[in-house]
Amino acid sequence: MRKAERQQYLRQLMNQHSIERQEDFVSLLDGQGIKVTQATISRDIKEMQLVKVPSIGGGYHYSLPVQKQLDTQKKLRRTLGDAVISMDIQDKLVVLHVQPGNGPALSTLISQMNYEDVFCTLGDDSTVLLICRSDSGAQQMLNLINELIEG
Repeated sequence: MRKAERQQYLRQLMNQHSIERQEDFVSLLDGQGIKVTQATISRDIKEMQLVKVPSIGGGYHYSLPVQKQLDTQKKLRRTLGDAVISMDIQDKLVVLHVQPGNGPALSTLISQMNYEDVFCTLGDDSTVLLICRSDSGAQQMLNLINELIEG
């Protein structure tokens, strides 16, 4: 597995679980059939600049640094405002029609935000498809995108 794919899995796992130790990453990935060593996870944590933050129930868990999330949200807001031509929704799907060349970057930014309602994003040259976990999640994402565009 390539590093970028593995690190995307780590982001997803942090959204779905409260991960306290590097070994937790290793065992969760192993449960998905992905074999990695603790040393590999350690290098990923350093490269991704993950930090440990206090958990609600006590202890600490891994998280993306706050500044990185704020920078990504700022880029997302700017790109949405500059690129989106139109949007539509159908069931669990949200489609964004964007200026040519903006689809892949916008898809990546949305993925990096790790929105709970988003299962997956796909982006081609002029379209972004958000596959959401539920119909209501798709509606919430459409509302959020509208809010981000309107500033």
